[in-house]
Amino acid sequence: MKTFALALGAGGARGLAHIDVIEALDDMGVKPAAIAGTSIGALIGAAYAAGMRGRDIRHYLLALLHSHGEVRRRLMKARAGTLADFFAGALSQATQLDAEKFCAEFLPEEVPTEFSALAIPLLVVATDLHRRQEVPLSSGPLRPALAASMAIPGIFRPVSLGSRLLIDGGTTNPLPFDRLEGMADVTVAVDVFGVPEGDRADMPSTWECISMTMLVMGSTIVAAKLHRAAPDLLLRPNVTIFRTLDFYQASAILRVADAIKAEVKDKLGKLLSAAP
Repeated sequence: MKTFALALGAGGARGLAHIDVIEALDDMGVKPAAIAGTSIGALIGAAYAAGMRGRDIRHYLLALLHSHGEVRRRLMKARAGTLADFFAGALSQATQLDAEKFCAEFLPEEVPTEFSALAIPLLVVATDLHRRQEVPLSSGPLRPALAASMAIPGIFRPVSLGSRLLIDGGTTNPLPFDRLEGMADVTVAVDVFGVPEGDRADMPSTWECISMTMLVMGSTIVAAKLHRAAPDLLLRPNVTIFRTLDFYQASAILRVADAIKAEVKDKLGKLLSAAP
C-alpha cells in the first residue's frame, strides 16, 4: 500500500473539523508518514503525532470546551499581562494572550515538549514578523513552535524564539501541503477555510474582525497555492457557517464535519490502493 502525508490547515474553530478526518484515518487503520500543520492544524496535528487517536482528541476538547468556567479560568492564566499593566497604560499587554501560556493551559498532557518525542514526524509553520517570511519548525522545543504557529496578531502576543519574533503561520502558509513534497506517495490537505455562503451584514467584534481578516488573507494565499500546484487529495469539510472564534460550538462543528469521513475513506482508500 502507498504511503501518505497529511497537511492540516489554519482556520480557528473551523479547524476542529480536522478531528473528523483523523477519526476516519483511524477507522481505516492507516497513519500518515508525516504531518504538516499551521495554527489550529498544528495543534491538532501535534496531538495526533503524539499518538492520540481522533476520538481521544475529540473527548478531550469537548470535555474542556463544555466547561465554560474552566475555559475562562485557563484564559485568565494565559494573559500576557496583568491589571497592573492596564492601569499603567500598557493596554496591549493587558488585553492580549500569551501563546506559550495558552499552550501550557490547553494542550493535552500527551503532547510532549520536544519534536523528537513525537511518534509521527511533524512540521509546524510560523511566520517571522520582522523578516516577513514563512518559518518551518520541525526540531527542538515543540510547544514554543506550536505557540508561534497560532499567535494571531492582536489576540496573542508574538512569540520570541531564538533571534526571531514569530506570529501565526496562517499569514504566510495556511495550508502547508507543499512542505510535505517528497515525504510520501500521496499528499492529503485539509482546508477548513471553505467558501463563504450567503450575505452577512452583522458587525463583528474587534477580535472577530481581526480573525476574519486572517481568513481573507489565508483564503487568498490558499487559492494562489492551489492555482500553482495541488495536493493529491484536497478535503474541504463543510464548516463555513462557523466563525473563527466559535470554539464553544465544538459539538456542532464536529457533527457537521462528520460528513467528510465518507469522502476520506473513499478517495484516500482508492489513492493508497492504486497501482504505482
